[in-house]
Amino acid sequence: MTKNYFDLHDQVAIVTGASSGLGVQMAKALANQGAKIVVMARRQELIEEVAKEIADEFGVETLAIRCDITDTENVDLAVAEVMKTFGRIDILVNNAGTGAVAPAEDITDEQFANEMDIDLFGSFKVARAVAKQAMIPAKYGRIINIASMYGLVGNKVAGSAPYHAAKGGVVNLTRALAAEWGKYGITVNSICPGYFRTPLTQETLDSEFFQQNAKTMIPEERYGSAGELDTAAIFLASPNSAYVTGVQLPVDGGYTAM
Repeated sequence: MTKNYFDLHDQVAIVTGASSGLGVQMAKALANQGAKIVVMARRQELIEEVAKEIADEFGVETLAIRCDITDTENVDLAVAEVMKTFGRIDILVNNAGTGAVAPAEDITDEQFANEMDIDLFGSFKVARAVAKQAMIPAKYGRIINIASMYGLVGNKVAGSAPYHAAKGGVVNLTRALAAEWGKYGITVNSICPGYFRTPLTQETLDSEFFQQNAKTMIPEERYGSAGELDTAAIFLASPNSAYVTGVQLPVDGGYTAM
C-alpha cells in the first residue's frame, strides 16, 4: 500500500503575510496538498484576491482575514474567527515581515523598534494566539516561522542590522517554543530563506552589484526560484514530521555553508 507522507487534507493552515510573494507561494503549496487555507495580511483587497485564486486553482476552502500582527487584540480576534469558521488550526506559517536597509550607524530607533515589532514580536503574538486557542487544546500543531539566512549570519553587502537581529530572534524563539510546546504535540521549526525575488527585493536583487555578489557568495551561483521554498514548508507541515522540532532549515543555495 502506498502512503502519501505529505497529505494535508482536512487540515487548516494559516499563512501570514500572504498578500504577495513567498507567502502566496507557500499557501498554494499547502493547498496543493489539500489543506484549507487562511490568508492573513493587512491589505484586505489583496488577500481576498489570493484566497479566491487559491480556492479556484486547488478546490480547497479558503478564508481571507485582515490582520495586523503587531496588534495583539487584532491577532487574538483573527485567530478566534478562524476557530469559529473551521474549528481547528493545524498549521501556522509565520511569514509576515519587513526589512530596514541602511548602514547600522544611520539606523534610527524607530526603524529598529519597527523591525522587532513586526518580525519578532509579531511572530510571537500569532504563535501565542494559535497555540493557546487551537493547538494546545488539540494537543497537535505545526508552527513554521519564516526567519532568514540573515538570522544565522551577518552580511557585508546590504546593511540591515535590525533585520539580522529580529530574524536571529525568530531563530531562537523557534527553539524556545519547540522546547516549551513539544509536550503538547506541537512542533516549531523555522525556514531560513536565502535570496528570493519578491515585490520587496526585486529591484535590489536585479542590480548588477547583487548579481555579481550571488556568483561569489552562493555556491549555486543564483537566487532562489519561485516554488523552491514549497517543499520545505510541506515537509515541516506534515503530520509525519512529528519528530522534527526546533530546527532551522536554510533554503539558500548553500550561502550559509560558506
